[in-house]
Amino acid sequence: MPDAFWKLDATDQAELVRCGDVQPSDLVEAAIERAERLNPRLNAVITTLYEKARAEAASGQLPDGPFRGVPFLLKDLILQSRGDPHHAGARFLKDLGWVSDHDTHLAAKFRAAGFVFLGKTNAPEFGPLPTTEPAAYGPTHNPWNLEHSPGGSSGGSAAAVAAGIVPAAHANDGGGSIRIPASACGLVGLKPTRGRTSLGPDLGENWAGAVVEHVVTRSVRDSAAILDGVAGPMPGDPYWAPPPERPFRDEVGASPGRLRIGLATKALNPDASTHADCVAAAGECARLLESLGHRVEEAHPAALEDPELFGNAGRITVAGVARDIESWGAKIGRPLRPEDVEPYTWSLGEIGRQLTATQYLESVEAVHAIARRVAEWWTEGWDLLLTPTLSEPPPRLGSFQPTAEDPLAPGRRAMAVCTFTLPLNFTGQPAISLPLHWNAAGLPIGVQLVAAYGREDLLVRVAAQLEQARPWKDRWPPVCD
Repeated sequence: MPDAFWKLDATDQAELVRCGDVQPSDLVEAAIERAERLNPRLNAVITTLYEKARAEAASGQLPDGPFRGVPFLLKDLILQSRGDPHHAGARFLKDLGWVSDHDTHLAAKFRAAGFVFLGKTNAPEFGPLPTTEPAAYGPTHNPWNLEHSPGGSSGGSAAAVAAGIVPAAHANDGGGSIRIPASACGLVGLKPTRGRTSLGPDLGENWAGAVVEHVVTRSVRDSAAILDGVAGPMPGDPYWAPPPERPFRDEVGASPGRLRIGLATKALNPDASTHADCVAAAGECARLLESLGHRVEEAHPAALEDPELFGNAGRITVAGVARDIESWGAKIGRPLRPEDVEPYTWSLGEIGRQLTATQYLESVEAVHAIARRVAEWWTEGWDLLLTPTLSEPPPRLGSFQPTAEDPLAPGRRAMAVCTFTLPLNFTGQPAISLPLHWNAAGLPIGVQLVAAYGREDLLVRVAAQLEQARPWKDRWPPVCD
């Protein structure tokens, strides 16, 4: 039987603990039961930390943070949690039984917020794909239709939250990996401004600043309040976003005023097209925004369509994969071999290794130049940009598989699917995916709103306004029945 907590967001669950109506152990036990019942169909949670979670919840020593006692899951990529397995989607790390010896700053901030870690979620090897189907752990299934992908690379986290196993889960985003699975699973996915959350102490930046970390949630207020808990620079961070004027949680319910919003539904990547369902979702959102008093016009930063953006972003990404292969080899004490990783990963790494240092810096300079052109659009009287999140509905599992003849096919498909998300990683603006549309097949179709650099506050205001106007809290996938 379903428990009393699974439909509550993290804010409501934390309030039950704060008021003394339940104990952290009650929430944790209920979440473990849900995971044990649902995960065999989803394959979202790949590492369980149940006994450790039970002990922490019962200890009476949880930090008195805003989410004290709330069960939480960690994506098994980038973030490290001390004493826990960390495999980054890779079979060689799984076979070695690799365990983290430290908390990254973000993990420590999640702990300080009071979250209880139940386990680690599935992710594609090293994270370069918008689906979650690593050879090491097998595919994660979308709770809305088990034959479809939950997106990626935070697909395990998104599937777990969408199914009600936990109310929120860690995610990160280098080309859309928070927003893509949020769209595919019917969730809220906020990609913060570049530099809003710390990647330290292991990294200063990743993929030339494209990678950011946060969460996937079911409510706007959860995403805002969790960002309050984890945002801000840590010692040694190379750069950071400007601090907000007030907590992001306070923006929920605040009036955004009357905004001028640009609308773009044509794929930004010249090699991609936008599915009719995704065009319809953005158009429907545009009409909703207009009904709320905003002005929506077809317009967007022209620089987002610059073909140099996608080409140079690809260069930076393959260099990052090459570095992953090299750095993991150094950690395990021997160079990685082709048989250690998936063919697609090795192919990307081989291309990355062929780049010279000056070619890499040329690509970084190119995307920075495009980013400056994109940023100018927000100085010309525009407040937000509205797009579909993805160029197509959640794809079927297996549609990103390479072949021996074409090992790079998944990358071309990924660039098409990520046409609206990837550019914003390399230009640095915050963006949020909202679950405002479902197609005739019952699959979620997210819409994306983008704000100027540092303006998550505006995104939260508008997202909360849309959530109130067209609530999604009572929409649950069939796997929950």
